[in-house]
Amino acid sequence: MNEVQTTHKVIDEAKQGEAVLLEDGLTDKKLYIESYGCQMNFSDSEIVASILAKEGYGTTRNIEEADLVLLNTCSIRDKAEQTVRKRLDGFNKLKGDRPEMKIGVLGCMAERLKSKLLDEEKLVDMVVGPDAYRDLPNLVKELDEGRKAVNVILSKEETYADVSPVRLGTNGVTAFISITRGCDNMCTFCVVPFTRGRERSRNPQTIVEEATDLWNKGYKEITLLGQNVDSYLWYGGGLKKDFVHASEAAKASAVHFADLLNRVAEAVPGMRIRFSTSNPQDMHDEVLHAIARHPNICKYIHLPVQSGSSRILKLMNRGHTREEYFALIDRIRKIIPGCAISHDMISGFPTETEEDHQDTLSLMEYVKYDFGYMFYYSERPNTFAARKMEDDIPLEVKKRRLNEVIALQQEHSLVRNKAHIGKTEEVLIEGTSKRSEKDWYGRNTQNAVVVFPRGNEKPGDFVKVRIKDCTAATLLGERVED
Repeated sequence: MNEVQTTHKVIDEAKQGEAVLLEDGLTDKKLYIESYGCQMNFSDSEIVASILAKEGYGTTRNIEEADLVLLNTCSIRDKAEQTVRKRLDGFNKLKGDRPEMKIGVLGCMAERLKSKLLDEEKLVDMVVGPDAYRDLPNLVKELDEGRKAVNVILSKEETYADVSPVRLGTNGVTAFISITRGCDNMCTFCVVPFTRGRERSRNPQTIVEEATDLWNKGYKEITLLGQNVDSYLWYGGGLKKDFVHASEAAKASAVHFADLLNRVAEAVPGMRIRFSTSNPQDMHDEVLHAIARHPNICKYIHLPVQSGSSRILKLMNRGHTREEYFALIDRIRKIIPGCAISHDMISGFPTETEEDHQDTLSLMEYVKYDFGYMFYYSERPNTFAARKMEDDIPLEVKKRRLNEVIALQQEHSLVRNKAHIGKTEEVLIEGTSKRSEKDWYGRNTQNAVVVFPRGNEKPGDFVKVRIKDCTAATLLGERVED
């Protein structure tokens, strides 16, 4: 495996990449769970907690009192897997002192490595893939009977549509709603199609019902989640790829992502709505018009591009060219004025030349993203790139190019944030700033973090804030009195 890579996001107040620790439960059996990686994993942990709650497991923040310890893992990059392995190493002494404690690995790493985890990591008692959480009661029973347990079967249906998630580590203001699972795009660098399976979508009525339930419970913002939300397609169930074989009636009544956005926005008009993640090749203008139509759909799109070079994009099997991406950006700017855009970018993909790298920098100059997630290429086992392409860019070159991408993004983030200075914007308070207990932090519709002095407000309140200053990561303001 490659050395650990560098990951950056230009944002400093929001909690990114932290393990989710669950609230204290009231039952005799205690569950401790940590989540790593994408937002989908954090959402899945809430489903796991819900399923195990019915088996008598309460949740705890204290790992030393846990009967069952679960790590919900990510395989998207080598660094994510190395983090989990180090964490498992850290459980060694704990397991030695409490041999009755059971340890399980969930999620994409579990799916990718399967039973090898039981052999490689002697402490691991259970391995469960992302589509197998319904089987947890049976798997836990196997543990109780002294056997190790594995289930990594992938599903052809949206697996957890009827499970009401336990909201974990919640601020009571924001929540995730999963709408799709899997991915059909087969980008050559990505393990997601192998760890999460083919695309399938959730019944829109259950999504609307979950959004309505969250609103009734006092939540003020939801994020609709999927590996590729723009591919959302409900025609009665089943894999997206099988839609071609559906009846004409099913095709005529099919619900696409733009339709879903309209339904949710109309069902909970007071709720802020976000979504993630989009794929440029699948984002249609109907989605852009839905965002523009509804004031409660946030004016922010996370739009991964991965490279600014059409040659590299083709090798990545991204499904679009540099020019097509520019055209989409232009339509976003026209249809949704003031829309914030963020990105994912990979430096040092196989065969990337200095010219390709300069194409990436020039694309960034054209878009001037609000912020981004930036990495250098990490070969993932069994992907097309790993099997067919030589990882031929020296590590020092990857790091140098990544640092240039990061530096340029910091410049653009500062430019974008400075454009807010002097404006009065609506901010949803999410909690106390990590830097000072005297300040609130929240976000505006463009997903920019805003910090301002605390008053009599509380988390979940929408307040008007005049932006006075900024850093590349944060807007600084003051409340505008009514």
